[in-house]
Amino acid sequence: PFEREVKREVFKIVRRGREFGTWGFFARAIFYCATLAFLQYLWCTKGASWALAVALGVSQASIGLNVQHDANHGAMSKKPWVNDLFGFGADFIGGSKWTWMEQHWTHHAFTNHADMDPDSFSAEPMMAFNDYPLDHPSRKFWHKLQGLYFLPLLSFYWLSSVFNPQILDLRQRGAYSVGIQMDNDFIVSRRKYAVMLRLLYIYLNIVRPLQIEPTATTLLQILFMGMMESLTLATLFALSHNFENADRDPTKSVRESGEPVCWFKSQVETSSTYGGFISGALTGGLNFQVEHHLFPRMSSAWYPYIAPTVREVCKKHGVKYAYYPWIWQNFISTVKYMHHAGMGSNWMEPLSGKA
Repeated sequence: PFEREVKREVFKIVRRGREFGTWGFFARAIFYCATLAFLQYLWCTKGASWALAVALGVSQASIGLNVQHDANHGAMSKKPWVNDLFGFGADFIGGSKWTWMEQHWTHHAFTNHADMDPDSFSAEPMMAFNDYPLDHPSRKFWHKLQGLYFLPLLSFYWLSSVFNPQILDLRQRGAYSVGIQMDNDFIVSRRKYAVMLRLLYIYLNIVRPLQIEPTATTLLQILFMGMMESLTLATLFALSHNFENADRDPTKSVRESGEPVCWFKSQVETSSTYGGFISGALTGGLNFQVEHHLFPRMSSAWYPYIAPTVREVCKKHGVKYAYYPWIWQNFISTVKYMHHAGMGSNWMEPLSGKA
Protein backbone atom coordinates (compact mmCIF):
# COMPACT_ATOMS: atom_id res chain seq x y z
CA PRO A 1 0.00 0.00 0.00
CA PHE A 2 2.82 2.45 0.82
CA GLU A 3 4.58 1.89 -2.50
CA ARG A 4 1.42 2.34 -4.54
CA GLU A 5 0.31 5.48 -2.73
CA VAL A 6 3.65 7.25 -2.70
CA LYS A 7 4.04 6.67 -6.44
CA ARG A 8 0.47 7.70 -7.17
CA GLU A 9 0.71 10.94 -5.18
CA VAL A 10 4.16 11.91 -6.46
CA PHE A 11 3.22 11.38 -10.09
CA LYS A 12 0.29 13.73 -9.60
CA ILE A 13 2.94 16.42 -9.06
CA VAL A 14 5.45 15.30 -11.67
CA ARG A 15 3.75 13.68 -14.62
CA ARG A 16 5.38 10.54 -16.01
CA GLY A 17 7.61 11.41 -18.92
CA ARG A 18 8.31 14.89 -17.49
CA GLU A 19 10.49 13.83 -14.56
CA PHE A 20 13.73 14.82 -16.24
CA GLY A 21 15.86 17.96 -15.83
CA THR A 22 14.19 21.36 -15.92
CA TRP A 23 15.54 24.50 -17.57
CA GLY A 24 16.73 25.62 -14.15
CA PHE A 25 18.56 22.35 -13.65
CA PHE A 26 20.35 22.63 -16.99
CA ALA A 27 21.28 26.24 -16.26
CA ARG A 28 22.92 25.16 -13.00
CA ALA A 29 24.64 22.20 -14.67
CA ILE A 30 26.11 24.42 -17.40
CA PHE A 31 27.24 26.92 -14.77
CA TYR A 32 29.05 24.21 -12.80
CA CYS A 33 30.66 22.85 -15.99
CA ALA A 34 31.77 26.31 -17.14
CA THR A 35 33.21 27.07 -13.71
CA LEU A 36 35.22 23.86 -13.75
CA ALA A 37 36.50 24.55 -17.28
CA PHE A 38 37.66 28.04 -16.27
CA LEU A 39 39.39 26.87 -13.07
CA GLN A 40 40.96 23.92 -14.89
CA TYR A 41 42.34 26.34 -17.48
CA LEU A 42 43.94 28.45 -14.75
CA TRP A 43 45.34 25.35 -13.06
CA CYS A 44 46.96 24.19 -16.31
CA THR A 45 48.28 27.59 -17.49
CA LYS A 46 49.02 29.61 -14.36
CA GLY A 47 49.94 26.72 -12.10
CA ALA A 48 48.75 25.67 -8.69
CA SER A 49 48.10 27.94 -5.71
CA TRP A 50 46.42 27.42 -2.37
CA ALA A 51 43.36 29.49 -3.28
CA LEU A 52 43.01 27.81 -6.65
CA ALA A 53 43.39 24.41 -5.01
CA VAL A 54 40.37 25.13 -2.82
CA ALA A 55 38.31 26.48 -5.72
CA LEU A 56 39.19 23.66 -8.12
CA GLY A 57 38.63 20.96 -5.52
CA VAL A 58 35.18 22.24 -4.62
CA SER A 59 34.37 22.78 -8.31
CA GLN A 60 35.25 19.20 -9.19
CA ALA A 61 33.11 18.00 -6.29
CA SER A 62 30.25 20.15 -7.61
CA ILE A 63 30.40 18.27 -10.91
CA GLY A 64 30.14 15.01 -9.02
CA LEU A 65 27.15 16.24 -7.06
CA ASN A 66 25.25 18.36 -9.57
CA VAL A 67 26.05 16.97 -13.03
CA GLN A 68 27.30 13.42 -13.36
CA HIS A 69 25.03 12.04 -10.63
CA ASP A 70 21.75 12.89 -12.38
CA ALA A 71 23.25 11.98 -15.75
CA ASN A 72 24.50 8.54 -14.73
CA HIS A 73 21.12 7.80 -13.18
CA GLY A 74 19.54 8.51 -16.57
CA ALA A 75 17.60 11.32 -14.89
CA MET A 76 19.03 14.40 -16.58
CA SER A 77 17.30 13.93 -19.93
CA LYS A 78 15.02 11.51 -21.73
CA LYS A 79 17.66 11.50 -24.48
CA PRO A 80 20.28 8.81 -23.68
CA TRP A 81 23.11 10.66 -25.43
CA VAL A 82 22.67 13.68 -23.14
CA ASN A 83 22.95 11.50 -20.05
CA ASP A 84 25.90 9.69 -21.56
CA LEU A 85 27.72 12.92 -22.38
CA PHE A 86 27.26 14.63 -19.02
CA GLY A 87 27.94 11.34 -17.27
CA PHE A 88 31.58 11.73 -18.29
CA GLY A 89 31.72 14.41 -15.63
CA ALA A 90 32.74 11.57 -13.31
CA ASP A 91 35.90 11.04 -15.37
CA PHE A 92 36.82 14.73 -15.26
CA ILE A 93 36.88 14.75 -11.47
CA GLY A 94 39.10 11.70 -11.00
CA GLY A 95 36.49 8.93 -11.13
CA SER A 96 34.97 6.76 -13.84
CA LYS A 97 31.37 6.77 -15.01
CA TRP A 98 31.42 3.01 -15.59
CA THR A 99 32.78 1.90 -12.21
CA TRP A 100 30.60 4.55 -10.54
CA MET A 101 27.47 3.10 -12.11
CA GLU A 102 28.50 -0.44 -11.16
CA GLN A 103 28.89 0.48 -7.50
CA HIS A 104 26.17 3.10 -7.19
CA TRP A 105 23.38 1.14 -8.83
CA THR A 106 24.23 -1.81 -6.55
CA HIS A 107 24.08 0.54 -3.58
CA HIS A 108 20.59 1.65 -4.58
CA ALA A 109 19.36 -1.91 -4.85
CA PHE A 110 20.73 -2.98 -1.44
CA THR A 111 20.93 0.22 0.60
CA ASN A 112 22.55 -0.33 4.03
CA HIS A 113 22.63 -4.10 3.59
CA ALA A 114 25.81 -5.07 5.45
CA ASP A 115 26.76 -7.77 2.93
CA MET A 116 25.32 -6.43 -0.34
CA ASP A 117 25.70 -2.63 -0.32
CA PRO A 118 29.24 -1.77 -1.51
CA ASP A 119 29.00 1.67 0.10
CA SER A 120 28.46 0.10 3.52
CA PHE A 121 31.75 -1.81 3.56
CA SER A 122 33.94 0.11 1.09
CA ALA A 123 35.96 1.84 3.84
CA GLU A 124 36.80 -1.34 5.73
CA PRO A 125 38.97 -2.22 7.54
CA MET A 126 39.99 1.39 8.25
CA MET A 127 36.50 2.32 9.47
CA ALA A 128 33.09 0.70 9.69
CA PHE A 129 29.88 2.27 8.45
CA ASN A 130 28.06 -0.91 9.43
CA ASP A 131 27.08 -1.31 13.07
CA TYR A 132 28.40 -4.86 13.42
CA PRO A 133 27.71 -7.12 16.44
CA LEU A 134 30.48 -7.02 19.02
CA ASP A 135 31.90 -10.40 17.99
CA HIS A 136 31.79 -9.75 14.24
CA PRO A 137 35.17 -10.35 12.51
CA SER A 138 34.90 -7.04 10.61
CA ARG A 139 34.91 -5.07 13.86
CA LYS A 140 38.42 -3.78 14.72
CA PHE A 141 39.71 -2.21 17.93
CA TRP A 142 40.59 1.05 16.18
CA HIS A 143 36.97 1.56 15.14
CA LYS A 144 36.37 2.77 18.70
CA LEU A 145 38.10 6.01 17.65
CA GLN A 146 36.45 6.41 14.24
CA GLY A 147 34.17 9.18 15.48
CA LEU A 148 37.35 11.25 15.70
CA TYR A 149 39.19 10.15 12.58
CA PHE A 150 36.53 9.35 9.98
CA LEU A 151 36.58 12.87 8.50
CA PRO A 152 40.40 13.01 8.13
CA LEU A 153 40.23 9.54 6.59
CA LEU A 154 37.61 10.66 4.07
CA SER A 155 40.06 13.32 2.85
CA PHE A 156 41.98 10.53 1.10
CA TYR A 157 38.99 9.64 -1.07
CA TRP A 158 40.43 11.48 -4.09
CA LEU A 159 43.76 9.66 -3.94
CA SER A 160 42.08 6.28 -3.61
CA SER A 161 39.92 7.06 -6.63
CA VAL A 162 42.49 8.58 -8.99
CA PHE A 163 45.03 5.82 -8.48
CA ASN A 164 42.57 2.94 -8.23
CA PRO A 165 43.76 0.06 -10.47
CA GLN A 166 40.14 -1.01 -11.07
CA ILE A 167 40.17 1.47 -13.96
CA LEU A 168 42.16 -1.11 -15.92
CA ASP A 169 39.45 -3.77 -16.06
CA LEU A 170 36.36 -1.72 -15.01
CA ARG A 171 35.35 -4.27 -12.42
CA GLN A 172 34.23 -2.34 -9.38
CA ARG A 173 35.34 -4.70 -6.64
CA GLY A 174 32.56 -3.86 -4.19
CA ALA A 175 29.83 -4.64 -6.71
CA TYR A 176 31.77 -7.61 -8.09
CA SER A 177 32.10 -9.13 -4.61
CA VAL A 178 28.33 -9.29 -4.15
CA GLY A 179 27.75 -11.05 -7.46
CA ILE A 180 27.24 -8.26 -9.98
CA GLN A 181 28.62 -9.60 -13.24
CA MET A 182 30.75 -7.26 -15.34
CA ASP A 183 32.18 -9.70 -17.85
CA ASN A 184 30.53 -8.53 -21.05
CA ASP A 185 31.56 -7.10 -24.39
CA PHE A 186 30.37 -3.58 -23.55
CA ILE A 187 32.48 -3.28 -20.40
CA VAL A 188 35.50 -4.72 -22.19
CA SER A 189 35.06 -2.23 -25.05
CA ARG A 190 34.96 0.72 -22.64
CA ARG A 191 38.24 -0.08 -20.85
CA LYS A 192 40.54 1.72 -23.27
CA TYR A 193 38.44 4.88 -23.09
CA ALA A 194 38.35 4.76 -19.30
CA VAL A 195 42.14 4.44 -19.13
CA MET A 196 42.69 7.29 -21.61
CA LEU A 197 40.37 9.58 -19.67
CA ARG A 198 42.14 8.73 -16.40
CA LEU A 199 45.55 9.46 -17.92
CA LEU A 200 44.21 12.78 -19.23
CA TYR A 201 42.93 13.65 -15.77
CA ILE A 202 46.26 12.81 -14.15
CA TYR A 203 48.11 14.93 -16.68
CA LEU A 204 45.85 17.98 -16.33
CA ASN A 205 45.62 17.91 -12.56
CA ILE A 206 48.94 16.46 -11.38
CA VAL A 207 51.58 16.44 -14.10
CA ARG A 208 50.84 19.83 -15.69
CA PRO A 209 51.09 21.93 -12.47
CA LEU A 210 54.38 20.18 -11.66
CA GLN A 211 55.69 21.01 -15.14
CA ILE A 212 54.95 24.69 -14.51
CA GLU A 213 56.54 24.70 -11.05
CA PRO A 214 58.20 21.43 -10.00
CA THR A 215 58.39 22.06 -6.26
CA ALA A 216 57.26 20.34 -3.07
CA THR A 217 54.84 23.21 -2.51
CA THR A 218 53.12 22.48 -5.83
CA LEU A 219 52.78 18.82 -4.88
CA LEU A 220 51.23 19.80 -1.55
CA GLN A 221 48.82 22.14 -3.33
CA ILE A 222 47.78 19.31 -5.66
CA LEU A 223 47.13 17.06 -2.68
CA PHE A 224 45.24 19.85 -0.97
CA MET A 225 43.03 20.22 -4.03
CA GLY A 226 42.27 16.52 -3.79
CA MET A 227 41.52 16.84 -0.09
CA MET A 228 39.03 19.64 -0.74
CA GLU A 229 37.24 17.57 -3.37
CA SER A 230 37.29 14.52 -1.11
CA LEU A 231 35.85 16.26 1.93
CA THR A 232 33.14 18.00 -0.09
CA LEU A 233 32.02 14.79 -1.78
CA ALA A 234 32.62 12.12 0.83
CA THR A 235 31.25 14.07 3.79
CA LEU A 236 27.97 14.69 1.98
CA PHE A 237 27.84 11.04 0.93
CA ALA A 238 28.38 9.91 4.52
CA LEU A 239 25.46 11.96 5.83
CA SER A 240 22.94 10.26 3.58
CA HIS A 241 22.71 6.82 5.20
CA ASN A 242 24.79 6.98 8.37
CA PHE A 243 22.87 8.73 11.12
CA GLU A 244 21.21 7.92 14.41
CA ASN A 245 18.30 5.46 14.14
CA ALA A 246 18.96 4.70 10.49
CA ASP A 247 17.84 1.22 9.49
CA ARG A 248 21.08 -0.76 9.30
CA ASP A 249 19.40 -4.13 8.80
CA PRO A 250 16.67 -3.70 6.16
CA THR A 251 16.11 -7.47 5.69
CA LYS A 252 15.67 -8.26 9.40
CA SER A 253 11.91 -8.78 9.14
CA VAL A 254 12.13 -11.47 6.47
CA ARG A 255 14.82 -13.37 8.39
CA GLU A 256 13.03 -13.29 11.73
CA SER A 257 9.36 -13.61 10.79
CA GLY A 258 9.23 -14.30 7.07
CA GLU A 259 7.50 -10.96 6.50
CA PRO A 260 8.43 -9.67 3.03
CA VAL A 261 10.54 -6.53 2.87
CA CYS A 262 8.89 -3.48 1.33
CA TRP A 263 11.71 -2.13 -0.81
CA PHE A 264 10.20 1.37 -0.87
CA LYS A 265 9.87 1.43 2.93
CA SER A 266 13.46 0.29 3.35
CA GLN A 267 14.69 3.04 1.02
CA VAL A 268 13.05 5.67 3.23
CA GLU A 269 14.22 4.25 6.54
CA THR A 270 17.84 3.84 5.43
CA SER A 271 18.11 7.44 4.15
CA SER A 272 17.87 11.01 5.41
CA THR A 273 16.85 14.39 4.02
CA TYR A 274 18.06 17.81 5.16
CA GLY A 275 17.46 21.42 4.14
CA GLY A 276 15.42 22.46 1.14
CA PHE A 277 15.72 24.05 -2.31
CA ILE A 278 19.01 25.91 -1.70
CA SER A 279 20.71 22.83 -0.31
CA GLY A 280 19.42 20.95 -3.33
CA ALA A 281 20.84 23.47 -5.79
CA LEU A 282 24.26 23.19 -4.11
CA THR A 283 24.36 19.42 -3.67
CA GLY A 284 22.54 18.21 -6.77
CA GLY A 285 19.59 17.10 -4.68
CA LEU A 286 21.67 14.73 -2.56
CA ASN A 287 20.20 16.44 0.49
CA PHE A 288 16.87 14.89 -0.59
CA GLN A 289 18.28 11.40 -0.18
CA VAL A 290 14.93 9.87 0.78
CA GLU A 291 13.26 11.22 -2.35
CA HIS A 292 16.24 10.24 -4.46
CA HIS A 293 16.17 6.63 -3.30
CA LEU A 294 12.44 6.39 -3.92
CA PHE A 295 12.71 7.93 -7.40
CA PRO A 296 16.32 7.53 -8.64
CA ARG A 297 15.34 8.11 -12.31
CA MET A 298 13.71 11.44 -11.44
CA SER A 299 15.82 14.58 -11.83
CA SER A 300 16.95 16.13 -8.55
CA ALA A 301 15.30 19.38 -9.72
CA TRP A 302 11.93 17.93 -8.71
CA TYR A 303 12.80 16.71 -5.23
CA PRO A 304 11.96 19.96 -3.37
CA TYR A 305 8.48 19.82 -4.88
CA ILE A 306 7.70 16.20 -4.03
CA ALA A 307 9.32 16.10 -0.56
CA PRO A 308 6.28 17.42 1.41
CA THR A 309 4.03 14.84 -0.22
CA VAL A 310 6.52 12.03 0.44
CA ARG A 311 6.60 13.02 4.13
CA GLU A 312 2.82 13.03 4.37
CA VAL A 313 2.50 9.57 2.83
CA CYS A 314 5.27 8.23 5.08
CA LYS A 315 3.49 9.57 8.15
CA LYS A 316 0.20 8.04 7.06
CA HIS A 317 1.77 4.58 6.67
CA GLY A 318 4.02 4.72 9.74
CA VAL A 319 7.22 4.82 7.71
CA LYS A 320 10.09 6.53 9.55
CA TYR A 321 11.21 9.62 7.61
CA ALA A 322 14.43 11.22 8.89
CA TYR A 323 14.45 14.96 8.22
CA TYR A 324 16.96 17.55 9.47
CA PRO A 325 16.12 21.22 8.87
CA TRP A 326 19.82 22.08 8.75
CA ILE A 327 22.83 20.18 7.41
CA TRP A 328 24.78 20.61 10.65
CA GLN A 329 22.08 18.66 12.48
CA ASN A 330 22.48 15.76 10.07
CA PHE A 331 26.27 16.05 10.42
CA ILE A 332 26.15 15.85 14.22
CA SER A 333 23.87 12.83 13.98
CA THR A 334 26.36 11.19 11.60
CA VAL A 335 29.30 11.84 13.95
CA LYS A 336 27.32 10.32 16.83
CA TYR A 337 26.35 7.32 14.73
CA MET A 338 29.96 6.70 13.63
CA HIS A 339 31.09 6.88 17.26
CA HIS A 340 28.42 4.48 18.53
CA ALA A 341 28.94 2.10 15.59
CA GLY A 342 32.67 2.04 16.31
CA MET A 343 32.18 1.51 20.04
CA GLY A 344 29.44 -1.08 19.59
CA SER A 345 27.28 0.89 22.04
CA ASN A 346 24.02 -0.27 20.50
CA TRP A 347 24.91 -3.90 21.27
CA MET A 348 25.57 -3.33 24.97
CA GLU A 349 23.10 -3.73 27.81
CA PRO A 350 21.73 -0.36 28.95
CA LEU A 351 23.66 1.13 31.89
CA SER A 352 25.85 -1.94 32.39
CA GLY A 353 28.28 -1.46 29.53
CA LYS A 354 28.29 -5.21 29.03
CA ALA A 355 27.42 -7.11 25.91
